[in-house]
Amino acid sequence: MGHPESRSEEEADTRQAAGGLPPGQREQRGWPVTHYGPVPRFRAERWEFRIFGATATGDKRCWNHEEFSALPYETVVADLHCVTKFSMLGAEWGGVRASTLLSLVPPAPGVTHVMVWAEYGYSANLRLADFADGHSVFATHRDGELLTAEHGFPLRLVVPRLYAWKGPKWVRGVEYMTADRRGFWEERGYHNLGDPWREQRYSYQEEPGDGPEL
Repeated sequence: MGHPESRSEEEADTRQAAGGLPPGQREQRGWPVTHYGPVPRFRAERWEFRIFGATATGDKRCWNHEEFSALPYETVVADLHCVTKFSMLGAEWGGVRASTLLSLVPPAPGVTHVMVWAEYGYSANLRLADFADGHSVFATHRDGELLTAEHGFPLRLVVPRLYAWKGPKWVRGVEYMTADRRGFWEERGYHNLGDPWREQRYSYQEEPGDGPEL
């Protein structure tokens, strides 16, 4: 019998490959703007992306905007499922795969989760396996067009196998963690895992082991 985490990954890949709508979702034509708080003003000269926490070397790694823009650009065709019950199907996301960053800055052996940090201190926690999935991408473009500020320019994380709140807009860094810790919405009543195929929307639905105590 395989490792439980491996089976979870296989199940997620099977559901993703099957396509279609997760339970309770409706297909959305167009792309609504949904976010909490104001849209930040982008200043290229002040922008920095960093990876820190439990890295393999113990050091953090930083890129300015020019350096990050020079990282390998790849495209991923994937769906976006919002917890507000709309799904945008078959979008092409262009940017830097999360797996690329993991190869550039390997995590320490004990890392199990990451915290993705964005402007204004916003955060979202993910299991390392969800973050490392080949469809997870730090997007700069959608369908060949540069993201607008309202949709997360200059950088947003897209994690197709989870609800969209797990992929913050205006990302500024990733923290490697050896234990789980709830992010912004997870502390405010959203499910710690956020699998749309299991309709993991709210914390009251959590089962033992799904996340740290509130």
